[in-house]
Order: sequence, then structure tokens, then C-alpha cells
Amino acid sequence: MTDALSSPDVLEAVCARRVVPVVVVDELGIVEPLADALVDAGLPVAEVTFRTRAAQEAIAVLAQRGDVLVGAGTVTHPAQVDVAADAGARFIVSPGLSAGVVARCRERGVPVIPGVATPSEVMAAVELGIALLKLFPAEGLGGVAMVQALAGPFPDVRRVPTGGIGAANAVEYLAVPTVAAIGGSWMVARPLLAAGDFDEVRRLAREAVASAAAVTA
Repeated sequence: MTDALSSPDVLEAVCARRVVPVVVVDELGIVEPLADALVDAGLPVAEVTFRTRAAQEAIAVLAQRGDVLVGAGTVTHPAQVDVAADAGARFIVSPGLSAGVVARCRERGVPVIPGVATPSEVMAAVELGIALLKLFPAEGLGGVAMVQALAGPFPDVRRVPTGGIGAANAVEYLAVPTVAAIGGSWMVARPLLAAGDFDEVRRLAREAVASAAAVTA
């Protein structure tokens, strides 16, 4: 089945650099310099979480730029799908598997990457026509060992592990064949954004891209 839930162009673009920055935006003033830093580093994708009041407008600012593939993260209710899509989000990421969120994404024509934590949730997602899943919280669930264990019964399901992943363990996850990409916030950490240290954001993002490319090669 080919529809909004498995839109290959968007999802392939999301996973192209194999690292998805997970951004919490507290102040809109950081959005433009953050986007500049990510684009300069060769990592023009951002998952903006719905954890702050600034999230919706931040998504709109990034969407209007046109050089950053922006999505909405921490989407837990169908109504948030509408808010995100109306703001210009190109993809939706959820911490769990909600049939309501999935259904609304299908109605709005926006691909979704739902979160799963168990084999039963993987099976439920596959039944809904989804083959790219967020494993969350990755480290809390057992880390790389859990990713490898799930690959056995579900070899055709690609994963985006997120939660507790940083520069120190990113390569371990990326080396697993079923891992399409990883989600992480270490290169866009809130203290860096609050301090306006976009040179460090740029350096860490560039380093992440290089590490991912080395594993992929």
C-alpha cells in the first residue's frame, strides 16, 4: 500500500542523513540561526517537538524557509496533527502508537512515524500499513540489544531509535541493518540553543553527519 503513511519521498528524505535532530524550541529567536547551522552542517531536517508553546510557529518558520525538512514530534492527539500540518509540517512523529493519530495523518496526507516499544506494537503498526517505526525510549528499552532482538521477527520493518542516543553511542545504533536513522538532540541541546552557541550546533551536526556517512559507506 502506498499512501501518506508510507510516502517514500518524504520518509526517505527524513532518513537520508540517517540522523534526525529532535528540537525543543523555547524561543522563536533561535529558529533562524538554528536552521542556518543545520543547513550549513549538511543536516537540513528537524523534528520540532510539541512540548512548548513556540512549537507551532517554529514549524511554520522552518516550513517557510524551504531548505529544511521540518516535522512535528511528540504528537499524541489527532488534533495536534491538524495543528502541525496547518503549520507546514511535512511529517509527524509520535512517542507511541495511536490509531487516531495514524488515521488523522492518513486523512491529512502526512506521513507518520509512530513510536513502539514492544513486539505487539510493531505488529499493530504493520497491520496499519506502517513499516518505518520509532523505537522509544531506545536506551530505556535495552538499547542496541533491543533493536537487534526486534530485527529477528521483523526484518522488513525499519526503525528510528530515539531516546538516550548521543554522540557516544550513535554509531552502534546506525550499524544495525534495520535502523534507517536515529533521532537525537545532542547536537541541538536546549542549553546550546539557550546560549546561542550555534557554532557548536554546527560542529556537532557536521560531526554526526560524518559519523553516519562512515557507517553507511
